[in-house]
Amino acid sequence: MNAVIRAATQADAAPTCRMLCRSISECCAEDHRNDATILAAWLGNKTPENVASWFDCPSHHSIVACTGSDVVGVAIMTRQGRIVLFYIAPEVRSTGTGKALLDALEAEAKEWGLRAIQVASTFSARHFYERHGFDYCGLTRTAFGTDAVSLTKKLPGKGCGCGRQ
Repeated sequence: MNAVIRAATQADAAPTCRMLCRSISECCAEDHRNDATILAAWLGNKTPENVASWFDCPSHHSIVACTGSDVVGVAIMTRQGRIVLFYIAPEVRSTGTGKALLDALEAEAKEWGLRAIQVASTFSARHFYERHGFDYCGLTRTAFGTDAVSLTKKLPGKGCGCGRQ
């Protein structure tokens, strides 16, 4: 199943929101431990209106993965190289969709002249990032009550690794 990676649009907000909620609920059980309070907090801001505003933010690079007319993945990265959202639909796990999204983010980061990208990952996704060259930096706590893993990946090119050249 080859997904098409493209810029996110306002029309993608509602289907992306539905995919996000499914992905978190089904793929991140290791993190939310089926705790209704944690899950409600995690899903609380996943509304079409919020997703649309994230896509509109000029300091974000927002992309989606699509198969046909279905949104099966989403990724958002800030201009500083911080991946702030990265999820795929349960049915496309291990199909290369996540790698394609990550490759697109890395290409954009290189275009921006960044030397590194960072992510606060779920435990569920930690090994995905490590398989793709990210290094463990420590633990952090999320706003919705779970631990997260801080990871970073150095990118080839000039610069100091902080986003400045």
